[in-house]
Amino acid sequence: MRKAVVLLSGGLDSATVLAIARQQGFACHALSIDYGQRHRVELEAAVRVALALGAVEQKTVSIDLAAFGGSALTDARIAVPTRGVQKDAIPVTYVPARNTIMLSLALAWAEVLEARDVFFGANAVDYSGYPDCRPEYMRAFERMANLATKAAVEGHRLTLHTPIIAMSKAKIIEQGLALGVDYGLTVSCYQADSEARACGECDACRLRRAGFETVGVHDPTRYRSN
Repeated sequence: MRKAVVLLSGGLDSATVLAIARQQGFACHALSIDYGQRHRVELEAAVRVALALGAVEQKTVSIDLAAFGGSALTDARIAVPTRGVQKDAIPVTYVPARNTIMLSLALAWAEVLEARDVFFGANAVDYSGYPDCRPEYMRAFERMANLATKAAVEGHRLTLHTPIIAMSKAKIIEQGLALGVDYGLTVSCYQADSEARACGECDACRLRRAGFETVGVHDPTRYRSN
């Protein structure tokens, strides 16, 4: 089996991507990043998801982006928006350089593993408008990776897979359910509590809930208001 590194946050999107990579026959090495996010309970979900979906292994790497702050996800002084996100504006939940850092760590591990494939759950349809989730950014990162690594220079080019980038949240859920993803194991909420209960009000919760409603299946998310 070909090896692949799969970035796994513990959320709905990355769980679906792990299932897709497994279905495509990859031996998946799941990588989760503890970057100082306020919803660190998602990292516990990542461990559960990796086990349930048959990852070869799961690693959690720590890097303290909270030292810089600048985001509602890494700075407790900045409130997470709960009244929707202004259209055509990048919300305060954007974490500066987060996806670049995560992809770089995945690239490093892939090179050590001699893996030529990295999977990432970026989405540019039902998402919060983050600039580092766009298809053109993903293509640019892949080009950079194939300029920057010993493996690529020696002829072992890396492919960055973003299989859900053009899917609606409903389509992502349908795909995951078809592949046996248990979404009750996942955590998407930007401010989930220590018991992994979601707020139901942040943008991540709104997108997730709307996806389940569109598909017309039970939403297994545990909300604090339940």
